[in-house]
Amino acid sequence: MVKHQPLQVYEKQVFVSFVTGIYGCRWKRYQRSQDDSSKWECTWFIILCSSFLLLLFWAYFWLVAQNDFNEFNWSVYNRSGEWRDETIPILASTTVGFSYITFLMILALFHISLGQQLNLYWVHKIGVLATLLTTISGLITVKDIWGDEWDILLVSLQSTAPFLHIGALATVTAISWLVAGYVVRRERSSKLLLIYVIILLALYLAPLTFNCPCIMDRTSLRPRPDIIGRRGAPMLAPENTMVSFNRALQHGANSLEADVTISVDGIPFLMRDRTLRRTTDVSKVFPARQYEDASFFNWTEIRSLNAGHWFLESDPYWTVETLTARDRSRIGNQTVCSLLEMLRLTARSNSSALLNIRKPPPEHPRSRNWFMDTLWAVQKAGISQKRVTWTPDTDRGRVRGLQQTANEKEELKILTCVFLFPREYLANNVSVTVYPVNEPWLYSILWCSGVPSVSSDAPQVLRKVPYPIWLMSQNAYNFIWITSDLVSLAVVIGIFCFQKWRMSGMQTYNPEQIMLSAVARRSSRDVNIMKEKLIFSGAALITYTTENKWLRILKVPTETITSSGNCLNNNT
Repeated sequence: MVKHQPLQVYEKQVFVSFVTGIYGCRWKRYQRSQDDSSKWECTWFIILCSSFLLLLFWAYFWLVAQNDFNEFNWSVYNRSGEWRDETIPILASTTVGFSYITFLMILALFHISLGQQLNLYWVHKIGVLATLLTTISGLITVKDIWGDEWDILLVSLQSTAPFLHIGALATVTAISWLVAGYVVRRERSSKLLLIYVIILLALYLAPLTFNCPCIMDRTSLRPRPDIIGRRGAPMLAPENTMVSFNRALQHGANSLEADVTISVDGIPFLMRDRTLRRTTDVSKVFPARQYEDASFFNWTEIRSLNAGHWFLESDPYWTVETLTARDRSRIGNQTVCSLLEMLRLTARSNSSALLNIRKPPPEHPRSRNWFMDTLWAVQKAGISQKRVTWTPDTDRGRVRGLQQTANEKEELKILTCVFLFPREYLANNVSVTVYPVNEPWLYSILWCSGVPSVSSDAPQVLRKVPYPIWLMSQNAYNFIWITSDLVSLAVVIGIFCFQKWRMSGMQTYNPEQIMLSAVARRSSRDVNIMKEKLIFSGAALITYTTENKWLRILKVPTETITSSGNCLNNNT
């Protein structure tokens, strides 16, 4: 009597099943393979890597563009006519897409590390394509609506480049484990090794191209830039209102900036938009005129509008919850502010004023008298004309005693200032104000660059920056750079040596990591236990027999494996 008893014990590969199951829906052992991935699957891996890099760039852009979120929403409002925080769906979709693609990238790298065949599931292929196309459409849309914002990327690199370099160096060094394993296992892998070495050398030498203002001697640091309250403190109160300007002065603003429009009866008042729809209740008081140009209202009509309820209802900066009940009540009773009121407040606080004047259209009754109307408000406020700066820079012959800003490249965009100011503007004694500056990292860069003043929507944030976020000498950075490169090089060489030693003793065939263990023979007088088992790995037939204690590997044609198995079972 012959009794059959399982002698093979399959090692549980929970992690491998998890990786291959989620990535390619290959949950069973027989579904997996360690053969070379097909060209089609390699193409999908390239698409996945491209999507990851594009999303990484997209996520970094929105991270640094946080400085200008309000400008983006305002640009969208000018196109659509409806005020919404469009950054919320963009950030939410970017977070979801980036997390999804990053997770798939990690699974793909685990496949390569474990020697598993890449086989991306068709559902994931659809998801990768959808994410890639959505990101590309987002890039095109931003270029159309907010094309000037791309400059912030180059500016941000002046602050983040040293840290991004170390992160990229650590990532590429870690990838050397996969590259070394692939190069050692495979033949004709010189191209991959060459590409990896080129990338590694480029990273080692990348700091030679960095231009970071904050890498400087501490003794060369210039005084802290003055802060101009741009439309007051619009994150804490409605823009261009008296309560907003008071808040800006309370949080350390040295000057105030406002947008000036001339009413139909010649009264300069503060309004950023062309219409009154966004920041007043004109749709309720004058519904038939809500799309009309704000300059065609008289001062009595403008003064009757409420300029605070919209802030409490829309909460454009997500700060309303931080306000006290008294602050909310005061904000809810705000009206449109006149230029005269704002200048009187500036004079009392011994501050300066920066006025962005919007000329009336040609058909406006005050189209030729707007200058005299503005000058009348300045003189009546009792403020020194030397403390008043205005744009645009036209009518210079009429402006006597007042300072003007140069409208060069849209009032000197951030990129122009940061790159050219230390070299050209400072040498020519030209005073530059950079706007908008709402984030500490950007304020720190401009501080190190020597910019004398910035215009900010968040003076309460910049007030908490008493010193640049980071500042180091050139010698200190050179030490960090060279040390990190040497450590990376040592780790990469060590990994390649270890992988070569590790792979040198491995056999060429792979029975899918199945551990065969003989079960101890049970004591029985009448039963002789014997077991034969077939395991398929490629075209190999493996037979293990406990009675004679030997392992035999037979190479047979694939089509004969089934019949051979049947014969063995019949002969058992």
